[in-house]
Amino acid sequence: MLTLIFDLDGTVSDTEEVHRRAYNEAFEAEKLGWNWTPELYGRLLAVTGGKDRIRHYVERYDAAGGPRMLARIDRIYETKTARYQALVEAGEAKLRPGVARLVREAGAAGVRLALAASASLPNAVSILRSGFGPSGDDLFAEIVTGEQVRRKKPAPDVYALALERLGVDPDAAVAIEDSLNGLKAATAAGIRTVVTPSTYTRDEPFFGALAVLSDLGEPGRPYRHIAGAGGGEAMVTLAALDRWRKG
Repeated sequence: MLTLIFDLDGTVSDTEEVHRRAYNEAFEAEKLGWNWTPELYGRLLAVTGGKDRIRHYVERYDAAGGPRMLARIDRIYETKTARYQALVEAGEAKLRPGVARLVREAGAAGVRLALAASASLPNAVSILRSGFGPSGDDLFAEIVTGEQVRRKKPAPDVYALALERLGVDPDAAVAIEDSLNGLKAATAAGIRTVVTPSTYTRDEPFFGALAVLSDLGEPGRPYRHIAGAGGGEAMVTLAALDRWRKG
């Protein structure tokens, strides 16, 4: 039976602007004098993982801060996480089109769902509960996050661990991603991948994806087909995914 493995940020919810706002609010609270503009943040997204992103920024853009700033990364990230969770709980992060529909369809069909995310576990749980209700995280049989593996995306570690915990072969799974790093991670784990580009990833190349679509589609609001499987169709359904992966 088909298994679905979702990425989180940008895929379940187009959260990156919420993240950027939370980073900047944390920088202000910590009196750092930093500001991540949309253009800069877009470049920083090439680095997966919040702490690694801050570290990269310090090393590349704030060399004067040096070891003093590097020593503060944990605290800065804790402040950012608190701000992010508050924004999510206030309803600032919405589910992308078709996500709730496909998750409901999977639940009704007994199809297992997993999450393979670069986010921290608290951030993942916040999004799932905000989007799907107080028990939203229980809809996913496994939640694997970047802090649980040695290497973050584009390495395949989160997907490999999700497959291991689920006890399924890669051929039985389909990943839903929004970024080139995510596509590389899932593909390296042997999983066919549907990509729905998000605000910050829409210009990335997605060669090798099973399908590239604007979103998962809703009744009366079809997705826009970009590449791969799914041309002439309207929504990503379990039947469509099973047909596409069998090719």
